[in-house]
Amino acid sequence: MGRSYLGEFEELVLLAVAVLQGDAYGVVIAAELKQRTNRISSLSGVHIALYRLEEKGFVRSELGGATMTRGGRRKRLFTVTAAGRQTLNEMRTVRNDLWNFIPTPSLT
Repeated sequence: MGRSYLGEFEELVLLAVAVLQGDAYGVVIAAELKQRTNRISSLSGVHIALYRLEEKGFVRSELGGATMTRGGRRKRLFTVTAAGRQTLNEMRTVRNDLWNFIPTPSLT
């Protein structure tokens, strides 16, 4: 079985979940992506990516506690799984290898 494919947005969402270390939920992930990439992400787009990542086994989720600021609703918190960390490491290696093979004059 081959490695699951991640699109650019799924990769960014997975990276944001890793950065947020256990405090990752839809609104905070969208804000993190905006801050780090200067790109606005819709909340529904973030949720779709999270559910895809969960189906692929790269993140897992659990319901956090209810808060009054959320009207008693609970947050679905996401964390990166071992498979997700492995995939991120593989993707970083591939990207770094490709960058290293670009001739220097090509980038100037």
